[in-house]
Amino acid sequence: MAGKKGSIKRKKILQYYAVFQEESDGGFSVWVPSLPGCCTQGDTLEEATNNVREAIELYLEETPDKKYPSEARQKQFLVPITVSYA
Repeated sequence: MAGKKGSIKRKKILQYYAVFQEESDGGFSVWVPSLPGCCTQGDTLEEATNNVREAIELYLEETPDKKYPSEARQKQFLVPITVSYA
């Protein structure tokens, strides 16, 4: 019965930042800075995106203590920096 306490399994939605790098010989390398060792690649941007999503899921299955943001990771943030040089 759906109304019973504990009978509904809720999923948490997690968000991670992935860094995509276009490779000179084609394709993309991808890594997730907040999940050490979590990296993959793909021949196209779409393939690389799908592969990194799967890599994150596998990473979380193998390292359950990394599923939720630690205090240290919560202090990380991305800032675009523009530099001018000659």
